[in-house]
Amino acid sequence: MPEKLLEQRIAELNASSGALLAVSDNKEKRTYSIEEIQQILDISRSTAYLLIKRKLFKSVKAGKQIRISKKSFDEWLDTF
Repeated sequence: MPEKLLEQRIAELNASSGALLAVSDNKEKRTYSIEEIQQILDISRSTAYLLIKRKLFKSVKAGKQIRISKKSFDEWLDTF
């Protein structure tokens, strides 16, 4: 009996962790990092910071990191 309960509990945990993974996979990214901007535009780090300083798109400093609004960056990029 206890083995069957253990197997059932393991199956429940596996099912719930699979559901959590599915939710996180469907979550759309809302910000870019400096590194991602560099890769997208194929530019240097200093050029990426220059674009942020010019306020061409929305960005916010979170702790020591800068996050760029994906929506505003994508809209800015689409103007070219």
